[in-house]
Amino acid sequence: MLPPLLPLFPLPTVVLFPGVFLPLHIFEPRYKQMVARALEGDRIIGMTLLMPGHDVAYEGRPPVFGVGCGGLITHVERQNDGAFNLILRGLAKFRIDEEEPPTDGVLYRIGHVTPFDETVGPADREALHDERRRLETLLAPTLERESGGSRLPRDMADDDLVNALSQYLDLEAVEKQALLERDGVLARCRTLVELIEMKLLMQQQPDSGKLH
Repeated sequence: MLPPLLPLFPLPTVVLFPGVFLPLHIFEPRYKQMVARALEGDRIIGMTLLMPGHDVAYEGRPPVFGVGCGGLITHVERQNDGAFNLILRGLAKFRIDEEEPPTDGVLYRIGHVTPFDETVGPADREALHDERRRLETLLAPTLERESGGSRLPRDMADDDLVNALSQYLDLEAVEKQALLERDGVLARCRTLVELIEMKLLMQQQPDSGKLH
């Protein structure tokens, strides 16, 4: 599903998950070049998260976490100044094996990647569905309070729901990265349940933050 070479788009606060959509505004010259070339080819780019402390070397090649997610450009709008508004759809998680050395004329980073197969097997489907119900139960009071009783979509597949919540819930970027790196959707769901339980417990303490 993913090519062995991927253009890399490192960001400090964004983590993409398989099957989830992500809007992006592309304005830096190196990433405008990256998108233009991707549009001429397979329209796939690799989203990665910058490691803490990236500010010092942001204009260069600051360290990134070794696991990211490939995304397909499903919609694009080119602006008058050459910037792009994109929508990506997450395709598959990948591991960066190594990066191509800097090349004249190429402003962005390129990684040699190995994709992960996160297909939920028959043995895990029932367990994943049970964990989904735990998620729904945990989040129901928050949805009732903040969304007037809105519920999680019942017709969404278990793995799609887990990935969507992992991306869209108000979590720290490093927490989302940890979820992405979990070994499969079932493990991700269990970790997400534990994370929400911990945050709900913290909300009971003075000066605690909210879980959205």
